[in-house]
Amino acid sequence: MNNFNINVLHIRPVRAGILASLLFVFTDTYAQDYTSYLTGNSSDVLANSKGGVCLMGGASEDDEAMKWFLDRANGGDVLVLRATGADGYNNYMFSSLGVTVNSVETIVCNSASASNDPYVLQKINQAEAIWFAGGDQWDYVSFWRSTALNLAIQEALDQRNIAIGGTSAGMAIQGAYYFSAQNGTVTSATAMNNPYGANVTVDGAPFITNTYLSETITDTHFDNPDRKGRLTTFLARIYTDSGVQAKAIACDEYTAVCIGPDGIAKVYGGYPTYDDNAYFIQTNCDLGNPLPETCVQNTPLTWSAGGQALLVYQIKGESSGSRYFDLNTWATGSGGTWFAWEVSAGVFSEQSISNPVCAGSVEQLNDASPNAYPNPVLNYVTVELDENEINELKIQLLDALGRSVEVRSMILPNKRLGIDLSPCDHGMYSLHIEVNGKIKYLTLTKQ
Repeated sequence: MNNFNINVLHIRPVRAGILASLLFVFTDTYAQDYTSYLTGNSSDVLANSKGGVCLMGGASEDDEAMKWFLDRANGGDVLVLRATGADGYNNYMFSSLGVTVNSVETIVCNSASASNDPYVLQKINQAEAIWFAGGDQWDYVSFWRSTALNLAIQEALDQRNIAIGGTSAGMAIQGAYYFSAQNGTVTSATAMNNPYGANVTVDGAPFITNTYLSETITDTHFDNPDRKGRLTTFLARIYTDSGVQAKAIACDEYTAVCIGPDGIAKVYGGYPTYDDNAYFIQTNCDLGNPLPETCVQNTPLTWSAGGQALLVYQIKGESSGSRYFDLNTWATGSGGTWFAWEVSAGVFSEQSISNPVCAGSVEQLNDASPNAYPNPVLNYVTVELDENEINELKIQLLDALGRSVEVRSMILPNKRLGIDLSPCDHGMYSLHIEVNGKIKYLTLTKQ
């Protein structure tokens, strides 16, 4: 592995996270189907994970995004799964970033048989956070999909709300749709020239299911080389083959998207020193007929719609992670720029646009209102509503897995709303409030 990543804009050192350390605390080579490296406490600790998804575009890790991911483990155990490599993440995660966790264990799956190994399954069942390293995503798909390992990961997400994340191939496998790379990688030019070429292996077979990545495909290394054309092709294939107007999240190298249980996707990167971007892509919902004009075998793709087939919110990631996109609506964000993408006869183009009408059709309540207090909440929370007259009020409470939770509420004097959370379990909740057709999203912590 080279020590530096070089592109035409700058030379950037590779951080410690992806370097293979020569020392490790514990190695288990009992079976040839996996190798285990453990750093930290060998005794399992029970902790309540905070949930969330961390998507990194490849090259070296963004330290601030990785801190966010480790914090989601809430002092518990972090498991790194990979099909090649060694223990390069262990010391980086355990001691280099200043976030306390009980342990970091890397398990390298040397063959598909590791997917049924009792030790591997036990470690998944004990983890508060799971990280997928980079590599070849076809190894991950062919080794893990529809196996006991796959089932254990899904149960950990559904039942224990673990945090999950990955970089490069480890990001690429996390969408409901994914580029499997079964026949190797594919460039934008090749994909656009023939959307049904042998290397355009877009898959939607159930693998990893996550609420905020439903009907979504992810793509990585987005700037090296440029992959806008191939991702547009992937979306065209999904729509043509299944009728699903899928969405997409893509990251440049060194860029990360961190999605909390509230559905807010924060973007981390090195901007303004480096040009690090994340992209949130969707079919233009304002089109009468949004289907690709030409998406057939052995013919260049055309998906134009007058140059606005896809709507894209592009965010330059900063170290603070303060810029974001709201995945609850796919309509609003902070610090980004809207673009329109198209492919015409196999040629990609884009243009900057103002806020799309359909994406901004739901008006947001003033950021200063409504406010909720107390937060964290023990039993009852009060929400201030900055509306002179309340003609229509809708409330939805979602748990950390995106499931709707029934709650009792009542209108209080002085434009306030009371909500009873006493029957709810401890944890994070997303409160969606619609007042007179305007929407506000709040994150609540139930003690």
